[in-house]
Amino acid sequence: MPSIPPFSRSERIEDYEPQCRPVKWQEKRIKAQDGVDIALALASVDGCQQNSGRKNPAHVAIVYFQGNGGALPPRLPSLSMVLKALQHDAASSTTYTIVGLSYRGFWTSRGRPSERGIGLDAAAAIDYATTQLPRPNDKPITLLLWGQSIGAGVATTALANLSSRCPASIDGQGADRPATARVSGLLLETPFVSVRAMLTAIYPQKWLPYRYLGPFLRNHWDSRAALHEIATSSIPTPKILVLQAANDELVPSSQTVELEETCRGLKLDMERKVITGALHTDVAAKSQARRAIVDFLGGFG
Repeated sequence: MPSIPPFSRSERIEDYEPQCRPVKWQEKRIKAQDGVDIALALASVDGCQQNSGRKNPAHVAIVYFQGNGGALPPRLPSLSMVLKALQHDAASSTTYTIVGLSYRGFWTSRGRPSERGIGLDAAAAIDYATTQLPRPNDKPITLLLWGQSIGAGVATTALANLSSRCPASIDGQGADRPATARVSGLLLETPFVSVRAMLTAIYPQKWLPYRYLGPFLRNHWDSRAALHEIATSSIPTPKILVLQAANDELVPSSQTVELEETCRGLKLDMERKVITGALHTDVAAKSQARRAIVDFLGGFG
């Protein structure tokens, strides 16, 4: 829902600068593989722990996939709080960058949203993070993916696509392109199993027609299937953190439990945390969740 709430496509980064300071965000433009012009919101911080004992510089890039509806700018204050906490905790030789993706048709990105198109947008954002950001001492970028709600499905699907299509490049061993970073961590905030599973979970009554609409869906965002692809690929699997809203009014708790069981069955390194008092869209605003997010992301610095 790119135009909900109204005027979301006319949001400006500058309007949120006071809440984001001292973090500074900028808009970048990239092209997806099919030529669609896509917007990114980008911000970086350097660690400030001078006595950490770490001498080798590192760059950790976090590609952020938003939930359905709205634009990136209203999300930037919350993302800035995470960056400020990372800056406070990290070694001075570590840089953290968040690359927020605005899907096609959202905010200032062109085009019309579809699962295939958003998949191309995600691939372009990941490619930007791994090839265009500074690489200290020519070391590969440490790449993390963070998806919220439907963005969690975008993140898992993007990683599954990378795993199946270009495993050598993710690993930094591709011969036909610059060395890139493999995906080391996957943060899934209020995820669901799939769009089809959500239909069944929300409408369990067999006499209602909605649960039978699966064959007619245009978008699937099947995280369970994506996790199977990730687990069976030839590349190292990422660490996974799942954040569940205790009072989620949209996604039933059974969805995150099912994802956890899927990860356990696939022997993926996964942890699930239930955020007390959180609704579907305000998980990252809770101090418990923010601490978990910072600890998870900071563990790769």
